[in-house]
Amino acid sequence: MDAIRRKRRGVQAGNRFNRIIVQQLLTLNRWLAKNNLYQLVELLQHPLRLLLLNFLTGLARGFGVALGVTLIAGAFLALLTRLASLNLPIIGHYIAEIVRIVNEQVPNIR
Repeated sequence: MDAIRRKRRGVQAGNRFNRIIVQQLLTLNRWLAKNNLYQLVELLQHPLRLLLLNFLTGLARGFGVALGVTLIAGAFLALLTRLASLNLPIIGHYIAEIVRIVNEQVPNIR
């Protein structure tokens, strides 16, 4: 009788262990699907494609940075020009000098 009880407990413990393992596998499967790990592994298997995608990403970032800096610098220069035209008593001279220096350098760039 005691051997039968031990056997039942072993089967129940085994079933509980199996349920835990299955639950962990399902959780892992959901995590892998959510994080697109399959696509990452597929991408790593094709190094030329990975290199091309990284190159294009770098070009796009570089273009975005250059465009952003140009727009911000242009807006800042326009603001400085307006401030210089107001003839502010303390900083107006310095702003006018900065605008004059920038305007002298613009024809040299082209």
